[in-house]
Amino acid sequence: MDTKGVQQKKFGTFGGVFTPTLLTILGVIMYLRLGWVVGNAGLLGTWLIIIISFAITLCTALSMSAITTNIRIGAGGAYAIVSQALGLEVGGSLGIPRYVSQGLAVTMYIFGFREGWLGIFPDHNPFLVDVLVFALLFGIAYVSANLAIKTQFIIMGIIILSFVSIIFGAYEGSMINSNAEALRFGSFQGSVENNFSGSNFWIVFAVFFPAATGIMAGANMSGELKEPKKSIPMGTLWAIGVSFVIYMLLAYWIARSATETELLTDYYVIVEKAYFGPLILAGILGATFSSALASIVGSSRILFAMGEHKVLPYSTFLAGQSANGQPRNAMLITGILIFATMLLRNINAVAPLVTLFFLITYAMINIVVIIEQNLGLISYRPVFKIHRWVPWVGLISSVFAMFIINPTISLLSVMIVFVVYWYLSRQNLETPFEDVRSGLFVSFAEWAAKHTWGMKKMQQRAWKPNLMVPVRDINGVKGIFPFLRNIAKPKGSIKLLGIEPFSEKSTLALQLAKISESFRIKGVFSSWTVIHTDEFTKGINYGSQALQGAFFKPNIVFLNLQEHDDYEAELRPIIKESIRLEIGVLLYVAHPTALLGERNIINVWISDRQTNWNIGWDIGNLDLSLLIAYKLKLNWDAKIRLITVISDPKEEQNAHEFLNSLINLARLPETITEVYVGTFKHVVDNAPSADLNIFGMEENLSFDFVKEMVVKTNSSCLFVKDSGHESILA
Repeated sequence: MDTKGVQQKKFGTFGGVFTPTLLTILGVIMYLRLGWVVGNAGLLGTWLIIIISFAITLCTALSMSAITTNIRIGAGGAYAIVSQALGLEVGGSLGIPRYVSQGLAVTMYIFGFREGWLGIFPDHNPFLVDVLVFALLFGIAYVSANLAIKTQFIIMGIIILSFVSIIFGAYEGSMINSNAEALRFGSFQGSVENNFSGSNFWIVFAVFFPAATGIMAGANMSGELKEPKKSIPMGTLWAIGVSFVIYMLLAYWIARSATETELLTDYYVIVEKAYFGPLILAGILGATFSSALASIVGSSRILFAMGEHKVLPYSTFLAGQSANGQPRNAMLITGILIFATMLLRNINAVAPLVTLFFLITYAMINIVVIIEQNLGLISYRPVFKIHRWVPWVGLISSVFAMFIINPTISLLSVMIVFVVYWYLSRQNLETPFEDVRSGLFVSFAEWAAKHTWGMKKMQQRAWKPNLMVPVRDINGVKGIFPFLRNIAKPKGSIKLLGIEPFSEKSTLALQLAKISESFRIKGVFSSWTVIHTDEFTKGINYGSQALQGAFFKPNIVFLNLQEHDDYEAELRPIIKESIRLEIGVLLYVAHPTALLGERNIINVWISDRQTNWNIGWDIGNLDLSLLIAYKLKLNWDAKIRLITVISDPKEEQNAHEFLNSLINLARLPETITEVYVGTFKHVVDNAPSADLNIFGMEENLSFDFVKEMVVKTNSSCLFVKDSGHESILA
């Protein structure tokens, strides 16, 4: 078997879409349940049920037509449509349950065929009939889709002959009831199964509605159509139109041809009222066989498409093809699934899932169109245009039909879809095509930007650490990677700003891209850019100035002081410009041997407030220090120690009350407080040890003080300057 075969695009509108769609709609419900529907709902009620059912499917068909004329649809039908719009995770969450449900549908159609066959030959072994029908179906589908299509032409001929039998029956006088009796609403008496204890309009609707589904039968062949953009809309809409007319006329004929009692008690009333009953029986067998054939061919194409996109385990095997492009491996797995469900012998309990997964598919296709229409992207230019209300009607009516048919199973179906999505979202699937999610997120971000731009500048409750990290030494960033991640995680961000002279041989951009990806893998959003300049300081300051006009701009400049840095000529101007631009500053100085130690204790030093111990919204240059300490506490599982040094012993009580009040208002759990009386230099020499000491900084922070603190505390130090736009009390 050649697994590298190329699928042949050989089917046109009539054979590839119209025929399988029409035959799936004209199914066993038309022959065996339409009479019962008319008996309960009357002709006018039945016409209303048919109109509502086909209106639901028509809206979805119109939405599907719009989206298929806007994308290069691959194999998989609805799965391909949703995947290309919302990504493989959403497509797979729909495709996997839909694939399984189509396999169950094949089994149901086989069982339906068996019932019809036993009605003719009651002495035949039921299981043997099932096995032989399955073998015939699988053989036709396995050979090629072309043989399946040719077989469906034969079945269509049989169904047409059954209609001829009905027409002759009408011509020969089967329509005996008066118009007054026929054209009325029914009495909704129920069925034999519930001893005619009554029903209602929506119960009867739920019985009939599956007849109107099946509009995806042609779309499932999308990967093997010559012109899917033309064939899917034209073939599907023509199939819906033709089948709608057939159902409306057939309802009229059966309402005029049988009494209410006959319609309610005899499921084979159409066979008896037709001119030649055996043709109707042949039509029943043909309808179930064609529906099963379309489902087995379509489901294998869905499995093949998911294999191509590596959504499932053993995807390489599932995507294998024969020399003529047939998805034979997917067909084998599908055959095993169908045969296994046949062994259950009774799948009535899961039968509603089939219809409900169809409806979930309809809802998702309408959602795709709604999203595309409302994003306003220029890429949405469907050749087949529809009004904006169409997908909304399709979505609402699909959900409505789900919960009318079976609310409990509907909720179960939705839960299954969400569980599959949850699983796939954790598989790191690589989407081979661009979907609209990026446009969706960008549009939402633009909407948010426009609606928040005019708000007050101080967004203190929404504050998150968005770091800009200047980089000219890639090893320096690697050394502080965990520290940066622990400051930003989980909702913050890190923008790596590479600074270097232009060189065609430079690898800085590639190295930054790798580190940025590592941040994202570790749960922190990161981006990067490189500014080519000979002057490190100007490159950073120009970057800070340019980003002031951005909506998503950094609010902290993170400076990692290393041995080769010129503090006075390079870092001090950056600190000064950042303060002018109201950007927070973190100056990190690592202890050469202790580094960040055990990450257990964080000391935050608070300056002597002398006689001003009141806490207002402005607590001085302290907000960013406490916010960073709190972030590190969470990510390190550490403790914070607040330390203040006062010169006047009389202020000691006020200092304690201030620290306790600050802890309470800032909501800092498990925080230690220390108040020392004396000089700052003396206290620092004897301060309690910590893994990180945080100090406030002023614009003229001296290099000597920075180095001295690292030595005196025997730890790494972080020097912090607020931007004025953050608040630990918010």
